Amino acid sequence: MAAALAAPITPAEHDPKRCVGEKESRGAEAEDGSPRQKGPAAGATATHSRISKLPLARIKALMKSDPDVSLASQESVFIIAKATELFVEMIAKDALVYAQQGKRKTLQRRDLDNAIEAVDEFAFLEGTLD
Repeated sequence: MAAALAAPITPAEHDPKRCVGEKESRGAEAEDGSPRQKGPAAGATATHSRISKLPLARIKALMKSDPDVSLASQESVFIIAKATELFVEMIAKDALVYAQQGKRKTLQRRDLDNAIEAVDEFAFLEGTLD
């Protein structure tokens, strides 16, 4: 029986379906020898860019600081992080318009105030920067 296991596989015995499954099940290395990413960032490009730019551990800690939240799944933490990034990007772009009107490249507090006053979606933020 040991001789049967040690016998080399001939091309006739090669099963391409099995070979693909073995490559996928290894998962530790890509074909070029570099480690594969796992989790939500698995679909990201090879430039090591992260899907979420905010620290997920800190977001989870902030979520857990709410007395109504006892557990937070990784998926919910990721969604909150992504939503926060998109929100910050949106308000920053709107504030940038006001900075550019003032011939500046640096955002100032008054640019954020102007964006909050001008955009109805930011109405809930009125008075928060005071």
